[in-house]
Amino acid sequence: MQKVIDSPLVDEYKKKGFITIKNLLSPEEVKVLVQATERVITIDGPQVMREKNGLPHVIYGMHLVDQRMDALSKHPKLVGIAEQLLGKSIYVHQSRVNAKQTGGAIVNWHQDFGTYHRVDGVPKPDGIMIAIFLNDVTECNAPLMAIPGSHNEGVVSQASTETEAEDRDRASKYRYDITMEKMSELIDKHGLETITGPAGSIVFMNMQVVHGSTVNITPLKRVILYLNVCTTDNQGTTFARPEYLAARDFNPIQSLPSDCLTSLATA
Repeated sequence: MQKVIDSPLVDEYKKKGFITIKNLLSPEEVKVLVQATERVITIDGPQVMREKNGLPHVIYGMHLVDQRMDALSKHPKLVGIAEQLLGKSIYVHQSRVNAKQTGGAIVNWHQDFGTYHRVDGVPKPDGIMIAIFLNDVTECNAPLMAIPGSHNEGVVSQASTETEAEDRDRASKYRYDITMEKMSELIDKHGLETITGPAGSIVFMNMQVVHGSTVNITPLKRVILYLNVCTTDNQGTTFARPEYLAARDFNPIQSLPSDCLTSLATA
C-alpha cells in the first residue's frame, strides 16, 4: 500500500490504537460536509435515531443517501491512510452522523468491534473507525474519550446490551456496554485520554479500542461523521441488521480525485 503518513504516526497507532491528524481536511471541504450534514439530518426513517425531544442523535448510512458523504468515503486521504494502517483494501461497514445535541444522550463505554463481531458476524478486528470533526472539538463539548492500548485486550467479555440505557430504544440497541468494574481495571492499566482537535481533524481508531463520550452540556456544536471500514477479506456474515447498519457491498473502495469534495461545493 502507498505510504501516506510517516512512521512515527504508524507507530503511535500501533501502540495506542488511535491517532488524530489535525486539519487533514481543508475549511472548504469541511463546508461541503456541513452542508451535506444539514441535508442528511432532515431525513426521516428507521436509520435515524432520535433524542427524547425528537431531535436527531445519530443518522446511519450517510454515504448511502448523499453524494457528498459517498465522496467522503472515497476521499484519497482517508482511504490511503486506512489502507496503509491495515495493509489491505477496504470497504465501508457502517457510516453515520453523530450530531451530539446539547443535553442529548451519552455514549457508554464500548468497542465497535464488540457489536460488529457479535451481531454482524465480522470475524476479525481488521478495521478502523474514522471520525471526521466538523466542529472544533475541545475538552468542553463532550469529546471522545478512549483508553489507549485497549485494542490489545481483545473483545472485552464483560459487556452487554443495556436494557436500562438512556438511549436503549435508539442508538444503543446493539451496543455492548462495558461494565464499570471492567472500565476501572482497564483505566488503571492503560489510562484514559480525551481526543480533541479543530474542525477538519480526523481520528483513525482501531475497532477494538474502548471509547465513549459524555453529555454535551454546552451550546457548542459537536458534529462528528464516522466511517467504519474493514478490510475486504473481513466481511459480515449474518446480515442480521439492515444495510444502513451493516454493509452488503464488500467491493474495495476506489479512491476519487483529491478534489472530490470541493467539486461538489454549492454557493
